Amino acid sequence: MRRVGRLAGPLALLATAGAAPAPPTLGYWDNWTDAAGVSHLTRCALHRFALGSVSAPATPEWLDKQTAAAHAVQFHVQPPGWNGGWHENPAVQWIVPLSGTWFVQAMDGSRITVGPGEAVVGEDQGARTDAQGHRGHLSRNPGTAPVSLMITQLAGLPQTSGPCRFE
Repeated sequence: MRRVGRLAGPLALLATAGAAPAPPTLGYWDNWTDAAGVSHLTRCALHRFALGSVSAPATPEWLDKQTAAAHAVQFHVQPPGWNGGWHENPAVQWIVPLSGTWFVQAMDGSRITVGPGEAVVGEDQGARTDAQGHRGHLSRNPGTAPVSLMITQLAGLPQTSGPCRFE
C-alpha cells in the first residue's frame, strides 16, 4: 500500500483509494461592530482545516489552529428567564452553549437563537448607543431551564471593519 504524505490509518486508506477527504467547514456566528458603532450578527465559517495529529500516536484529525491567545476561560450558568440587557462583550470572546437555549440580538435587529455546540464570537466592543438606548447586544435565556455557557476570552483588540476574522 502506498502512503500519502503524513496520513495514517483510515485516512491513508481513503487517500490511496483516490478519494482524498475534503476539509470540513465549521459554522459560527460573529457579533461584530461596524465603523459607525452598530452591532451586527453574521454567519461565518472556519475553513482552514488541515489533517494532523494533536499528539502522537493519535490518528490524524481535522485541525483549525487559531492563533489568538486566550486570556481567560469562564463557565456561566444563567437561570431560566435570565436577561442580560443591552451591553457590549467585555472582551473578544468565543461563547459556546453547553446546555439550554440562548439568544443574542444585535443593534441592527438581527437575532439568533443558539443551542448546545453552536458557537458565537462576541466582538461588539466600540458600539455606540443608538436612539433607542441600545448599545452592543441583548442576550437572554428565553427557556425554562438553565443555560450553561463556556466562554473563552481572547487577548487583543476587537476588529471593527467587518465580520468573520477567524475564517
